Amino acid sequence: MPTISNMNVSLRQLRAFIAVAEERHFTRAAEKLSLSQSSVSALIHELESNLGLKLFDRHTRLMQITQAGAELLPMVKKAVADIDSVLDSSAELRTLGRGRVSIAASSIQAALMLPRFIREFCVGHPGVKVDLHDVAEDEVPRMVSAGEVDFGIGTIPEGQPDLAAHRLSSDAFVIVMPPSHPLARRRDLTWEDVARLPVIGPHRGNPIRDCLDAALAARGITLARVHEVFLPLTMVGMVDAGLGIAVMSTAVTRLTSALGLITVMPQDPVIHREISLLTHADRSLSPPAQSFRDLLMRHRSDLAK
Repeated sequence: MPTISNMNVSLRQLRAFIAVAEERHFTRAAEKLSLSQSSVSALIHELESNLGLKLFDRHTRLMQITQAGAELLPMVKKAVADIDSVLDSSAELRTLGRGRVSIAASSIQAALMLPRFIREFCVGHPGVKVDLHDVAEDEVPRMVSAGEVDFGIGTIPEGQPDLAAHRLSSDAFVIVMPPSHPLARRRDLTWEDVARLPVIGPHRGNPIRDCLDAALAARGITLARVHEVFLPLTMVGMVDAGLGIAVMSTAVTRLTSALGLITVMPQDPVIHREISLLTHADRSLSPPAQSFRDLLMRHRSDLAK
C-alpha cells in the first residue's frame, strides 16, 4: 500500500473523483470538467493507484462507487472546498478585493497627513479595511519592529537595524508661541535665543527630540524643557494656555494657525527631521499594504510641500 511519503494526489484527481461520483458516468463527468473521457479515466486510475483503493466498480452498463469511495467522498469534497476557499481568498488579496492595512503614526501625522490618503485608498479599494493607530512618536518604530502594524510613519531611531526607512518628506523645527510673546517679533531668531528660555517638548527618547538635541549638541546648545509631554496636541494646548513656548515641527502649522498661535523658524541653522515610511526589514508587505505604501510614495512631492 502507498505511504504518505510516496503519495502524489493532485487537486485534478480529486476533482475528477467528485465529478465521477456525482455523475456516475465518465462521459458526463468529463463534460462537467471540460476534459476528455480518457483524461478523466486516467485521473481516476492515478488516484486509485496513489490511495491503494478501488473507488469505482465498473461494469458494461453500470458503474457504482465502492464502499471505500463512498466513505472518502465527503472528506474529499470538504478538502477541495477548503482549497477552493484558499484560492479565492488569495485571489481577492492579490487583486485587493479584500484585506487589511494597519498603520502606526504620530497623532499629528495621523490627523493632518494620512486621512486624505486613506480616503483615496478606500475609494479605490472598498473591500480593504485600513486600521490607523494614532500613537506617541516613539511608539511608531516599536510597533513596526514588533510586527503589530504593517508600517509606520515617523522618524527612525538610531540603532534599529531591523527597520527600513523610505523617505517621504522632511519637517523643519519651529518655535510655537502666542503672538504676544517677545520672540514673536524677532526676525533673526536663533537657537541660542531659544536656549535662554524654558520650553515645552517631548520626553527624552522621543525620536523627534533626539534628532533635535543631537543637532543642537553639535553646536554646544542645550534646551531647558520645563514641561515634558507625549503628544503634540498637549504641547500646543499648553502654549495656548500661556505655559511657555514649544519646540515642534512644521507639521503642526495648520493646528497652531487655527488656534491663533504663531510659528517662528530659528535660523543658523535651520534644523530638519526626516519623515519616513518605516517597514520591518525582514518582513514582506501584504498586497494591500504594498498598494498603500506605493500610494504614499507616489505622493512624496505633495507631502514635501
